[in-house]
Amino acid sequence: MTDKRTELSDLGEFALIERLTQDFQNKHPETLRGIGDDAAVIDTGNGMCQVVSTDLLVEGVHFDLTYMPLKHLGFKAVAVNVSDICAMNATPKQITVAIAVSNRFSVEALEELYAGIKTACSEYEIDLIGGDTTSSQSGLMISITAIGTAAQESITYRSGAKEYDLLVVSGDLGGAYMGLQVLEREKEVFKANPNIQPDLDGHDYILQRQLKPQARLDAIRYLKELGVKPTSMIDISDGLASEVLHICKASEVGCHVYDEKIPIDAKTSMVAMDFNLDPSMCALNGGEDYELLFTIEQKDVEMIQSNPNFTIIGHITNAADGIYYVDKSGSVVTLRAQGWKQFD
Repeated sequence: MTDKRTELSDLGEFALIERLTQDFQNKHPETLRGIGDDAAVIDTGNGMCQVVSTDLLVEGVHFDLTYMPLKHLGFKAVAVNVSDICAMNATPKQITVAIAVSNRFSVEALEELYAGIKTACSEYEIDLIGGDTTSSQSGLMISITAIGTAAQESITYRSGAKEYDLLVVSGDLGGAYMGLQVLEREKEVFKANPNIQPDLDGHDYILQRQLKPQARLDAIRYLKELGVKPTSMIDISDGLASEVLHICKASEVGCHVYDEKIPIDAKTSMVAMDFNLDPSMCALNGGEDYELLFTIEQKDVEMIQSNPNFTIIGHITNAADGIYYVDKSGSVVTLRAQGWKQFD
């Protein structure tokens, strides 16, 4: 210990993890990948691997029960972990669930939470195999560990992108962030006057994107059917810009991302403009879309273009060429992650 105090906000989540874990060394040859990717990878023999990921959701930080139904929260908690398994090009199989809960929650409330977990287990065909329950002095916390499997040769890391690879995203982006904006707006209206009913009409799509996101297990199946193995992959939890930077850092490459190629749903764009926000900036920095961002070799371009679930949004360059965002006018600016940061 030293007398110097470094504030958590000075580092942020990822720099903090790197600093805290920099002196840890893997001791077992079975540990093929530890910290630094969407999930850890463990060799289980016979060419197969186990993939493990953990996420912690904390009330007041990651979710607001003013507008987040407990059943939706249970589903979302599972989905965000399944998404990490998908980002390794693996198949989720089991989860464990640990919760810390205060006495303001009833048994019936926790049954609602677990009903959502059960729905997700059914949808993703995974088993709940254990966990832990304890008390909390400050609301609800839920931690889920997801376990998946894959052939070792199928595992995809963040670090495999190469110059001339193409950058691809599943689905569309920015919807979850705009859903959050609508919910926060209506929360403030309710606080000012509890007699006013929330105005959520016409916002079903973006609300679903925020409250009940879907892990893209289907996208992993599409890739297998197409015979395409991504060279690198990550899920979009912190915004497109942040995830592009993660891939570029891990792969030691540069990148060009094209604004006009970023897939944004029309409803997302309309609501963003209602909030005087740039839809592209919402897609770049909003987060919680849980789509998959990956790179492919150019030989696979026709296969990807044939599937409407995928959009090519850029290409990988040499690291010396930098990481850039090309706007609709053709102007080139350095890509920066400006999304939500923990500890601020």
